Amino acid sequence: LSGGEAQRVAIARAFVSRVPYLFADEPTGNLDEGNAEKIMELITTLHIETKNTIIMITHDGDIASYADRVYRLAGGQLTSREKKQ
Repeated sequence: LSGGEAQRVAIARAFVSRVPYLFADEPTGNLDEGNAEKIMELITTLHIETKNTIIMITHDGDIASYADRVYRLAGGQLTSREKKQ
């Protein structure tokens, strides 16, 4: 499997487990832009279907834009919180 395919399988496996919370640490970190978009579309679709909570850590602003809420840390301190309207 390619990196993107393996990542999609791992995410699908996590959702199949029907966990109420999914923790994702840089879920698109090692992927090209196209595969990163596919991963985020998969996460978004599965989130809508399962209604679970996803806690995702990312340094990528484009990936963070998929979130309903964004918390930013700087120097170990929570510096801002944004919520989609």
